[in-house]
Amino acid sequence: MNLWSAYPVATLLTMLAVVLLELLWLRTGIFRTAQYWIAMVIMFSFQVLVDGWLTKLSDPIVIYTPETMLGLRFPWDIPVEDFGFGFAMITLTLIVWKAVGRRDAMAEERRTPEAGA
Repeated sequence: MNLWSAYPVATLLTMLAVVLLELLWLRTGIFRTAQYWIAMVIMFSFQVLVDGWLTKLSDPIVIYTPETMLGLRFPWDIPVEDFGFGFAMITLTLIVWKAVGRRDAMAEERRTPEAGA
């Protein structure tokens, strides 16, 4: 088990980058919404099913180089790093989606003349 291997470091940096992007720049407020946390539960539920099947040690389809991993697997032999990347991927997609939607809504407000003006 090596904390400083490629996959754990990349996982932690990716998660940190996404959280900082949300908290310091885009500020969509996604972490305060029930919809976000429900989406995360749904995503992790399906990730456990699919990733568990792909990475099970008894008959793996996807094989990781052990030296690049922490070696912690839970549940069903899923590398814990996979959950970090799942979190980062879904969170980044949702915050960018919300930020673009907010930008588009603001642009539409500027194009639409006010009623009664």
